[in-house]
Amino acid sequence: MNALVDTITFLMKFLYYGLDSLVHTVIPRSKKDVTGEIVLITGAGSGLGRSMAIKFARLGAILVLWDINEEGNMETCRMIKAAGASKVFVYKCDCSNRQEVYQVADQVKKDVGDVTILINNAGVVTGKYFLDIPDHMVEKSFAVNALSHFWTYKAFLPAMIKANHGHLVCISSAAGKMGTSALSDYSASKFAAFGFAESIFLELTIILKKNIKTTIVCPYFIQTGMFAGCKSKYPLLLPLLEQEDVAQKVVNGILEEKVYIIMPKFLSFALLLKQIISPKMIIALCEYLGLDVCMTSFTGRKNLDQGQLETERKQL
Repeated sequence: MNALVDTITFLMKFLYYGLDSLVHTVIPRSKKDVTGEIVLITGAGSGLGRSMAIKFARLGAILVLWDINEEGNMETCRMIKAAGASKVFVYKCDCSNRQEVYQVADQVKKDVGDVTILINNAGVVTGKYFLDIPDHMVEKSFAVNALSHFWTYKAFLPAMIKANHGHLVCISSAAGKMGTSALSDYSASKFAAFGFAESIFLELTIILKKNIKTTIVCPYFIQTGMFAGCKSKYPLLLPLLEQEDVAQKVVNGILEEKVYIIMPKFLSFALLLKQIISPKMIIALCEYLGLDVCMTSFTGRKNLDQGQLETERKQL
């Protein structure tokens, strides 16, 4: 009898939530107000982190910028202030170092207050075939791309739970949903980040029943220094994503409290297809999309030259 009741309850919920999702696909949810929210972004000194920081500053949020690169982080701070925002706090932090994360987090609580929106964006990529990756870079990839999320959540989640208010954002990757050649350490660490964020989402909503939102972002390669040199065989299907477009979609997704953001849309179809076709068909699909050669011209992050900085400033 209990099984029957559970099944009927499940089917009713499943149908209701399905219709709710369909409605909100056509009619987007109203966006929440982040004025005065304390937004902490790791890896804020360049790329996607910088773009998101500027956009949140324009929305009236209080920005807390973390990066191991002090110069880049200060440049982000200057760009935010140039856009008219004044509430921005800058900290040097190596997110791969657990004790440093806890120490800097304590300082943030003293200087600014309890973080209410945490965006784990910091990341590193080696871009080498597996046997060419030095051991220390494998460890670094996991320390920055995955383990750092554990430490920042432990530092800031308790206050969110106490207040029953907050938002956790994980910047994972398409490579965190599908293994990618020449990205074994990056892909594995992003799989870990995705799994961790999804597990915490379930703990918070099902077990603790807290009003703390979760957003998990899985973009294809973004045209930032991190993936410099990467190419797409068929840009119409899998385009290299523009940094500003991704930043805007992530910010919008957070404001609309979306749980999953996958970019581009075609990627959702490809990931679904992956689950139902044979391994040899997956290989054929990867070869067709150029996923076997997309990293052959990879060069990786370079310091922004003055011209690139000027371009970013003009976007303000």
